[in-house]
Amino acid sequence: MSSDETRHLPEPVERDLHWQSIEIDKSAHAALMGQKPVVLWFTGLSAAGKTTIANLVEKRLHALGRHSYLLDGDNVRQGLNADLGFSDEDRAENIRRVAHVAKLMVDAGLITLVSFISPFRAERAMARGLFEEHEFYEIFIDTPLAVAEERDPKGLYKKARSGQLKNFTGIDSVYEVPQAPDIHIETVRMSAQQAATHVVDHLIRQGCLASSHAVA
Repeated sequence: MSSDETRHLPEPVERDLHWQSIEIDKSAHAALMGQKPVVLWFTGLSAAGKTTIANLVEKRLHALGRHSYLLDGDNVRQGLNADLGFSDEDRAENIRRVAHVAKLMVDAGLITLVSFISPFRAERAMARGLFEEHEFYEIFIDTPLAVAEERDPKGLYKKARSGQLKNFTGIDSVYEVPQAPDIHIETVRMSAQQAATHVVDHLIRQGCLASSHAVA
C-alpha cells in the first residue's frame, strides 16, 4: 500500500499491553453455532441500497437458523462513533472502529453484515487485512449516482447540492469504486430480493452455512 493510500490510517500508540489468550476461541464458537463466521462488507453510495439488501440477507440467514448481526453506518454513528464527523480523517476512523467491532463479532462466531459507505479503498483494505482468508467478502452495491440521487430517501443529496451538507460522498467527497469486489451487485439490473439471493447463494457455495462447519 502506497503512502497516499495509507494517509488516513492512524499511527499505533505504544503501550505496555499484552494479548490475553482466551480458551473459548473462534473455532469453539463456530462449532457451537454450526456455521463459518464471516464478514459481509456492503459498500456503496448513500441510497445505493446497502442496508435494504443487507437486511434481506440477514432475514434469509435468520430463517435458515444462522447467527448474525447487522452493523449499519447510521446506527453506529449514533452510538460508538457519535464523536466523529465527515472529514476524510473521521471517515477513516469510522471504518477503523467498525472493522475492529466486526472482527470481535467474527471471533464470537457470528456472520457479521457491515453496511457502511466506506468510501476509501485504503480503509476497506485495512478492514480486510484484519481477517483470515475467506473470512471477508466485499460486496459492492453498485448504483449510479443519478439513481441514488433520485431515490434520496433522507433528502441528503438535496441538502448536499444546496450546500447545506458538506463532505457528502458522491457530491463533494470522493467514493473510490472497488476494483475487485468479491460480490458485485448492479442494482439497475436486479431487485433487492434477487441481490439478497445472490449473496446467500455465494455463502452457500463457500460452505459458510453448513451445519457441521467448524473453523480449523
